[in-house]
Amino acid sequence: MFGSRSKDEKAAPPQDAAPASLTKSTRDPQAPKGRPTPKRSEAQTQRRTMATPTNRKEAAKRVREERRAAMTKQREALAGGDERFLPVRDKGPVRKFVRDYVDSRWHAAEFFLPVAVVILVLGMIGSRSSSLLTLTSVLWGVMIVAMVGQSLLTARLLKKQLRERFPKENLRGTVFYGIMRTMQLRRMRLPKPQVKRGEKP
Repeated sequence: MFGSRSKDEKAAPPQDAAPASLTKSTRDPQAPKGRPTPKRSEAQTQRRTMATPTNRKEAAKRVREERRAAMTKQREALAGGDERFLPVRDKGPVRKFVRDYVDSRWHAAEFFLPVAVVILVLGMIGSRSSSLLTLTSVLWGVMIVAMVGQSLLTARLLKKQLRERFPKENLRGTVFYGIMRTMQLRRMRLPKPQVKRGEKP
């Protein structure tokens, strides 16, 4: 008698126990999902992996498109002066000051190419004329002296201004950067001049 009762109690399920199907279908929203949530860096890496081209042809095409977009932004920055997309050699407040300093003044070196063309034409026309040959020689001499003299003066004044304005910055190569800019015609300079002649940089 006691034995049969104990068997019935063991066989009967507990009253407070819920059916298995009900426990599976109704999950507590606060309960863990059974897998860890991926970190942001892992998710970004996974997205990049999914976006990676599947073959070399697609990869090469994407590289060309990215390079073309970067070059377009760089050309726009050279024309407009946007610091974010300028080449490394033109970035920074020091290089910008050098450009503004050069662009705010007249320089004999910027007229070198036009004068050289004129001298070449005069030399070809007056190859048999001693007076024209003398004139071309004088023009060459004046041009060279003016270029060298003004370049030395510009280098000295520019170096002084840079030391006063940027005492803690690395100024290596900045004076040479400015002198090379003086040798270009104003309309041909890149990045484009942002100041007018006579303005203070």
